[in-house]
Amino acid sequence: MKYPNGIKQTATNHNINYGNRGMTLEEDLNITNKYYEDEGIAYIYKKPTPIQIVKVSYPTNKQVRITDAFFKEPSTLDYNGLYKGYYIDFDAKETNNTTSFPLGNINPHQINHIRNISNNGGLCFLIIRFNKLDITYLLLGEDFIDFIDNNTRKSIPVDYFKEKAFSIELKYNPRLDYLKIIDKIIGGRNG
Repeated sequence: MKYPNGIKQTATNHNINYGNRGMTLEEDLNITNKYYEDEGIAYIYKKPTPIQIVKVSYPTNKQVRITDAFFKEPSTLDYNGLYKGYYIDFDAKETNNTTSFPLGNINPHQINHIRNISNNGGLCFLIIRFNKLDITYLLLGEDFIDFIDNNTRKSIPVDYFKEKAFSIELKYNPRLDYLKIIDKIIGGRNG
């Protein structure tokens, strides 16, 4: 066998999990949402962050580069759209923490937004990936708000997710089929 640069590689036995190598939660969700759109299942998209452009430059005739800008207003949640006539609004967060999800990762205006969407009949939720635990959860906005309103903790324990949230299986296509969980929730509302 010919080895690169003539150097023979020796195998090592390290217990390495390659499950999510190179993929972030946002990438997984963008791939999933593209699949949903292409298959005519749902229309859910990542919202752009509203910015105010201050300066631009023109490196070439066909290029425009933003050189100075600022955020016009705080953004709400990352994704929104429609599924089976329901308005869906959710945020995606990742943490390397293994025992809890820090509430500092969600801004006060986002908490208010989750409360408003949930109170007005929208399907609002968080998709949270615990990277080191290799698990992704969908936590309904109502359960998130219930935790906020009834706890003084600065983080949500993993056990709360195990009890209240839904685990989302990582698959090939759709990558994170969170609408499978939403179907159960819609069935519960209509049942």
